[in-house]
Amino acid sequence: MEIVWKKIKMMFSDKILRSRILFILGALIVFRLLSAIPIPGVDILKLQTFINNNQFLGVLNIFSGGGLSTLSIIMLGVGPYITGSIIMQLLTMMSPRLKAMYQEDGEIGRKKFNQISRLITVPLALVQGLALLSFLGKQGILGDMSIFGMITNISVVVAGSMLIMWIGELMSEFGIGNGVSIIIFAGIVASIPTALSQFLFTFDIANLPTYILFLIIGALIVAGVVIVSEAERPVPVTYAKQIRGEHVSGGTQTYLPIRVNQAGVIPIIFALSILLFPQMIGSFLATSTNAVLVSISNGLMWFVNNTWLYSLVYFILVFLFTYFYTAVTFDPEQISTNLQKNGAFIPGIRPGPSTKEYLSKILNRTTMMGAVFLGVIAVLPLVMKSITGITSFSIGGTSLLIVVSVVLDLIKKTDAQLSMREY
Repeated sequence: MEIVWKKIKMMFSDKILRSRILFILGALIVFRLLSAIPIPGVDILKLQTFINNNQFLGVLNIFSGGGLSTLSIIMLGVGPYITGSIIMQLLTMMSPRLKAMYQEDGEIGRKKFNQISRLITVPLALVQGLALLSFLGKQGILGDMSIFGMITNISVVVAGSMLIMWIGELMSEFGIGNGVSIIIFAGIVASIPTALSQFLFTFDIANLPTYILFLIIGALIVAGVVIVSEAERPVPVTYAKQIRGEHVSGGTQTYLPIRVNQAGVIPIIFALSILLFPQMIGSFLATSTNAVLVSISNGLMWFVNNTWLYSLVYFILVFLFTYFYTAVTFDPEQISTNLQKNGAFIPGIRPGPSTKEYLSKILNRTTMMGAVFLGVIAVLPLVMKSITGITSFSIGGTSLLIVVSVVLDLIKKTDAQLSMREY
């Protein structure tokens, strides 16, 4: 406990670190104020009832940072930006030019890459905003469904999505941690008082064993995420001795850490954003008068409501995205080249292609463990929902995963900042 208080004191005694923390807090206050401003013509009572009875909107509300629960001007949240980022990350696997821009061109290349992601966000926000507003309008939640009213509301929500994306990027640049993840985290935390009050109001002593089981599963999820996020496979690295005159350099030994969960919470966010599309399209087409469109809607909604099939697809997506994101962020070929340039080698392994193969082999094994664990943890709440019939399990489990991962990332980034200040 004394160490914790010491770190907190150091955080606020350092001018630069204190300013970063205060910037994050200020940005979160602005974000919460924006999430409380509704778009014109909203029936709040109908909206609250509809969201509470709709799992799809409950998951979408996580990505909006809580903005959808009030149908605020930032109701789309960072969802379009995340989708745009997924598209760009997928394109890096197909386009060598984009891959070189992201991995090899340094800071300038990443800025260009991020700029393209921002440009993609605008049409995605238009499509998502139109689909969501049309769907909510047909449910009687929006009063003004005229062309002028729709254009106004779509313009507002697209501008709100771009604004919250900009705030998230500012938080990443001038704060600590990933701004987009912190916004999602803040929306989840902000919903805790409301969820707690609803739980106390509907508390039934007969369901006490179920509540206890929920707490046990929640504790196991938290412990599992912490253990796997911190686990790493150290690869020993030795730097060759270099003698220049009387000066001797190198000869030191260190290690290259390969994390079991290299991708963090990103695969879950990616998988959920992909799974939102069939739910959104199915809900949008449900009110159509065309028989073909209605049959498509029924097929999509059958998939969404089939917990076991939905969980299987969710698991596969999390598994694949874990491998995919790890491949994008950790390139064995580039690392082996850098080691060779710096006169470093792995004991018993030849520099160059042999080092690349060795690192790839270790990376595949560790990523396999992390991907399976992340996939199981992601679908476990859905399975529990199917067994117990409590819808909040699926939403609560996803929220818990995101919250724990974001908190761990913030702790690591803060410790890194403190260590840098000490040196």
